[in-house]
Amino acid sequence: MIVVTGATGTIGRALVAELGGAARAVVRRAEQGEELADKLGCDYVVGDLERPESIPLEPGDRLFLNSSQWPGFARAHKAVIDRAAAADVAQVVTVSVLGVTSGSLLGFGMHGQVDEHLRASGVPWAILAPVGFMQNLAGDVDEEGRIVGAYGRGGVGYIDARDIAAVAAALLTRPVGPGATYDLTGPAAPTHDEIAAELTRALGRAVRYVDLTVQEAAVHLEQRGMPAPAARDLAELMAQIGDGRWAGTTTTVADILGRKPRSLREFLG
Repeated sequence: MIVVTGATGTIGRALVAELGGAARAVVRRAEQGEELADKLGCDYVVGDLERPESIPLEPGDRLFLNSSQWPGFARAHKAVIDRAAAADVAQVVTVSVLGVTSGSLLGFGMHGQVDEHLRASGVPWAILAPVGFMQNLAGDVDEEGRIVGAYGRGGVGYIDARDIAAVAAALLTRPVGPGATYDLTGPAAPTHDEIAAELTRALGRAVRYVDLTVQEAAVHLEQRGMPAPAARDLAELMAQIGDGRWAGTTTTVADILGRKPRSLREFLG
């Protein structure tokens, strides 16, 4: 059985759709599971990552470990990995972020902690390491039609989350290979000015990117209600994302799926 946590999220729902009846979705409420079972034909169980014993794992199962973040994210994910090791599962596939370590800023550091724990767990593993999701871009546009950030003019190889799910499905249904980290990007790395132009075309209204310094971006985020320390860290993280480290693209999606990842224009329609 392929056990899918985070089954109602952007990647998880797409993964369950790929797997169909081969998936057992872990949901927090029964009505969520019933909806998934009705639409996607999967089995489901009610469980919670903060209660590792509620995640149904048996010898030979394969686990997709993913969720949105909360303060206990790293602790809970590491506990579920320990449960998977004790249950003698065949493989754990998790979603991280390209290039993170345990010392990275904000939630990136949480992902780095989980990655390190998984690699040391003794469980066969695969880590999916994408850059940002195309699904989040439209939500970055404020009420004035602006994307405000400190990304500079560097490109970012944003990826459609459905392509991440497709890669996960392939890894979870093929023979288990050696532990590996899979760097995932879209086919191109547009600048945020270019992203704004694509959003203008797709949304039918003007969108522009406003580039700020780290300090200016931190002030802007504070003014929108973010606590000062988090605002400073997020502004610095934006600058890191835009400094060129996410400007490259990989062929990983094509290598695994035999097709190119969706472009931003294809995603936006």
